Amino acid sequence: MSIPCILIPLLVGLISVVLGYFFGKIGNNNSKEELISLRDDLNNYKRMNSQLRLDLEKMRNQQGGKENRIEVNSESTLSIETNLVFDASYAKMIFGKKINENDFKVIEGIGPKIEELFKTSGILTWKALSETSVDRCKEILTKAGDRFQFHDPGTWPRQAKLAFEGKWDELKEWQNTLEGGREK
Repeated sequence: MSIPCILIPLLVGLISVVLGYFFGKIGNNNSKEELISLRDDLNNYKRMNSQLRLDLEKMRNQQGGKENRIEVNSESTLSIETNLVFDASYAKMIFGKKINENDFKVIEGIGPKIEELFKTSGILTWKALSETSVDRCKEILTKAGDRFQFHDPGTWPRQAKLAFEGKWDELKEWQNTLEGGREK
């Protein structure tokens, strides 16, 4: 009578192990296929991004650097908007290292993780960051968790504006007075 009592749990356990193994295999095949598909998509998007960057660079070279656009607003007054062109050589001369366009890490107090937070929040350029309120910057940091709470974004939009406008000497001079992106 004790043999069937032991045999039944062993059979149930064995059946559970076999079913678990097969269900695991089925789930892994789908995950692998999805992973391969996602990698293919990522590679395609990287190629498209590279091509778009090349096209953009060609267009900038054809324009000769600056573009002036005349706009008429609703009050019928005329305004002229000048698109600023990033000068990597001037930025490198001031900072002593290569600066990439819209690299938030050039802003005192922003590192790779915070740059990633802002870019995933839709703030992709120095211009966009310069137009972002300090409260919105704090909100992004707060949503990211406790490890970002000690950062003070009070100077970040103003620094981003200087970077966007290509005022590298002013930015560098001001950053020399900052401590971790904060005014002393």
